[in-house]
Amino acid sequence: MSFFISDAIAEPAAATPDPFGMFVPLVLFAVVFYFFLWRPQSKRNKEQKELMGALSKGDEVVIAGGMIGKITKVSDDFVVCEVAANTEIRFQKGSISATLPKGTIKNI
Repeated sequence: MSFFISDAIAEPAAATPDPFGMFVPLVLFAVVFYFFLWRPQSKRNKEQKELMGALSKGDEVVIAGGMIGKITKVSDDFVVCEVAANTEIRFQKGSISATLPKGTIKNI
């Protein structure tokens, strides 16, 4: 009888996926997200806050729009900057993108 009917071969039991192996891609994604996105952005924010805190009268700065000027007055949220002879503008501290070395305006 076994000639016409093959013996039933039991399949091996299905292996359950390793729970640790399922979390490895998630952990790797979190590490990549931290080092490539979150950490550099927080570093830039820290540098910008230090820049705004260190502003003082007489500093030469670059405004976000590309204008260069010399600070004449600093308040809590705003800065008055001289961009040309007898021409002053008022803008928010957050719009300052960089400070320049002293004497840069004269050299331009």
